[in-house]
Amino acid sequence: MPPMTIDEARSHLPDLLIILRRLVEIESPTPEKLAVDRAGSFVAEQMEQLGASVRRIEQSEVGDHWLGSWGSGPGGILMMVHVDTVHSVGTLERFPWSEVDGKIYGPGIMDMKASAAMALTVIKALHQGAGLPERRISLMFNSDEETGSHTSQELIQSQANEHDLVLCLEPALPDGSLKTWRKGIGMFELEVVGRMAHAGANPSDGVNAIHEMAYQIRQITELADEEAGSTLNIDLIEGGTRTNVIAARASASVDIRVKTEEERSRVASGLDNLRPLHPEAQLLVSGEWNRPPMPRTEAMIRTFTRAKEIGAGIGLVLTEGGSGGGSDANFVAPLGVPVLDGLGAVGAGAHTEKEHIRTESIPERMALLAALLVEW
Repeated sequence: MPPMTIDEARSHLPDLLIILRRLVEIESPTPEKLAVDRAGSFVAEQMEQLGASVRRIEQSEVGDHWLGSWGSGPGGILMMVHVDTVHSVGTLERFPWSEVDGKIYGPGIMDMKASAAMALTVIKALHQGAGLPERRISLMFNSDEETGSHTSQELIQSQANEHDLVLCLEPALPDGSLKTWRKGIGMFELEVVGRMAHAGANPSDGVNAIHEMAYQIRQITELADEEAGSTLNIDLIEGGTRTNVIAARASASVDIRVKTEEERSRVASGLDNLRPLHPEAQLLVSGEWNRPPMPRTEAMIRTFTRAKEIGAGIGLVLTEGGSGGGSDANFVAPLGVPVLDGLGAVGAGAHTEKEHIRTESIPERMALLAALLVEW
């Protein structure tokens, strides 16, 4: 018998919704530390009530991170959830919690407060039923995922290395599939410095930064490779001052997504080799690779295959897919630690004021999570 059938998970849904509504109504946009800390303190209190050993990892600029553990010893399973959202304080006034036609709406509900409620409810249900496995179970809540996990990356990787399996509870794909690949993300800024001049009286005295930027954008976009899944998009561009003045400055933001480390290296080399077309123009490139790729490797396939076997034991047919967006699982994959992503709720509208989850998906995801914790 599985540790929790889908029907048994459904009986715990009322308890889950109490936790979830409370958490959704604690607004927690990443830049507002006090707000995120309120959400963090709430989940920490829930973990303590469930008997966890809870550690607070204090931060000065963003919300604190929290780590709860049940059991001890080496190895075990790490669950990862973030409590920050992209929704500003005050969003609830326009976009309150609501339940309509089998869907539950609210800011951050899919990405990813439903996952927090799921993890906490599954731990509670196992306590009351089959019991927690003898292995260590850890539950980490970080506070800055939506802005790149800059302060939590080291914690994520150090904890991943201490565990045998990492479960990233980011939302599932729209059809419920787990995510066995994600693209790596690069965020870069280009700045061109030219020289100002009168556009009519003495244009030859100037160096047009916008013209130079147009050339550089052409070079950058030619680095894209559709077959390899590599995209380079100019998301924001600014430049110039007036219509009759040769532009002395121009800037552009570049969003890069790549599926493999080989592609990341190729594109990085292309950026490093950019050179100004105009001999008197200056080109400055800054930024970083925010997340490494999470490729669909043989190890990833083996991990998903085992999860599929476990899912079949509770009557689920698990499927797989990928995403151009990143998650904290991107930081785990290069370590060689088995990782499963997309274990959260099924829904749509993430990062918008139409964000929602499908209520019927929750018992299935809870039963799957319980089975992974116990049977892996």
